[in-house]
Amino acid sequence: MRHINNKHQHFIIFKPYGYLSQFTNNQTKRANKKLLGELYSFPKNTMAIGRLDEHSEGLLLLTTDGKMSEYIRSSKIEKEYFAQVDGEVTQEAIQKLKNGVEISTETGKYTTKPCLVFKLAQPPKLPKRTKKIRDERHGPTSWISITLREGKFRQVRKMTAVVGYPTLRLVRVRIGTIHINNMLAGEVKEVNSFI
Repeated sequence: MRHINNKHQHFIIFKPYGYLSQFTNNQTKRANKKLLGELYSFPKNTMAIGRLDEHSEGLLLLTTDGKMSEYIRSSKIEKEYFAQVDGEVTQEAIQKLKNGVEISTETGKYTTKPCLVFKLAQPPKLPKRTKKIRDERHGPTSWISITLREGKFRQVRKMTAVVGYPTLRLVRVRIGTIHINNMLAGEVKEVNSFI
């Protein structure tokens, strides 16, 4: 157990769909975007540990402690995602994801590290999303769990697309030992520590 400096504050939030993982908006083209500060009165110097893009939801940790942020973003800590993908995902596609696939990043081609992937037997119990995913008439979907120790920009979405199953909904459900459990979209909990 690492010693935690108690003067820092830590928060667990369920980032809703449609919010940016930031507190200030520096871009004019994003003038109408929703920011984390709209969810709760966070102290000054609060930072998001890692990010979830605007269309992704789920577990996001916030802290005023830069060292804690660095540690949780490191490859020592697992991040688990539930992804609803387009189509009936095959075992072959799951195996490719497990082994690592080549995705495009800002710096060129990148092969993802081997990771834990499996198909969920049932759709997970998650809060309804504000924007409807799509109609059942457009064909079947599957839910998979992907656990990573890395976090390239839009990595899970790029990985599922490469194996032929675009992600329709993406929810981060776990960071290390912290689970989203039954939190509601937009809910914020202040905690003493993350570890």
